[in-house]
Amino acid sequence: MRVSHRGQSTSRPQIIPVVLTVSFLCLLSVYLQRRSLALLFPSLGAVFSSSASDDGMGHPISKQPIAGMMVSGTEEIMKKKSHGTCANPVQEKLRWGCDRDIATRICCHNRHYAEFAGYAMSQTTWLNDIKKRGGETTYYDPTTGKPLFIAPKGRSVDEFIAESKSHGWPSFRDEEVVWENVRILPDGETVSVDGAHLGHNLPDRKGNRYCINLVSCAGYPADGGL
Repeated sequence: MRVSHRGQSTSRPQIIPVVLTVSFLCLLSVYLQRRSLALLFPSLGAVFSSSASDDGMGHPISKQPIAGMMVSGTEEIMKKKSHGTCANPVQEKLRWGCDRDIATRICCHNRHYAEFAGYAMSQTTWLNDIKKRGGETTYYDPTTGKPLFIAPKGRSVDEFIAESKSHGWPSFRDEEVVWENVRILPDGETVSVDGAHLGHNLPDRKGNRYCINLVSCAGYPADGGL
C-alpha cells in the first residue's frame, strides 16, 4: 500500500475501477439470464421489456395480429366435446410418421403447449416428403380430415422450409391458410373450426405467421386419398 506525503492511504482511488468492474459484471449477468429465459420461454419476452421487438430468438414480432385474410373465432369453438375440445378422435394413422398419442394430447386436450421445437424436422419424414414433392402440400385436420393449410404459396419450398426451421415448427402465412376451416382466437391461439388446437399466431414484420404443430395438421383427407 502506498502512503501519500501527508501520511494518508492512496488506495481509495483504486477501489473505483473495481466497483465499476463489479457493477458491469452484475449488469451483464442479469442481461444474459434474461436472454437465456427468453430463448427458453419466448412468451416471457414481454416480462423483461415493455417494448420487446423480437421473440427472444432475434425474430421480429408484432404485438397485434395483422388485419387481412385472418378469420377470428370465439371460445365457443373450444368448448368441451366428446374427445376433449374435439368432436372426433384423432385418426388411427397420421402422415409422416407423426405420433398419434402426441397428436391426441396436443389437438384435443391442450390449449397452450406444443410438440417440442424441431419435432417435425427430426422425428418425422415431413421434410423429405415436401422436398420430393417440390410444390404445394395440403395439410389436414387429424380429427376430421378437413384441409387446414396449403403450402407453400407465394414462396418456394426452400423458403417455406427455411422459415419453419428457423422457428422450430411449420410456419404458415395468411395465403396458405384454408380459412373455411381455421380460426384465430383473441389471444392468437390458432384452432380448427371443429375444436382442434393447431398452434399460435406469432406475427412478425412480414405479417401474420401461424406457428403450427405438425401433429395438428398431419391428418389424411376425409375421402382417404391424397
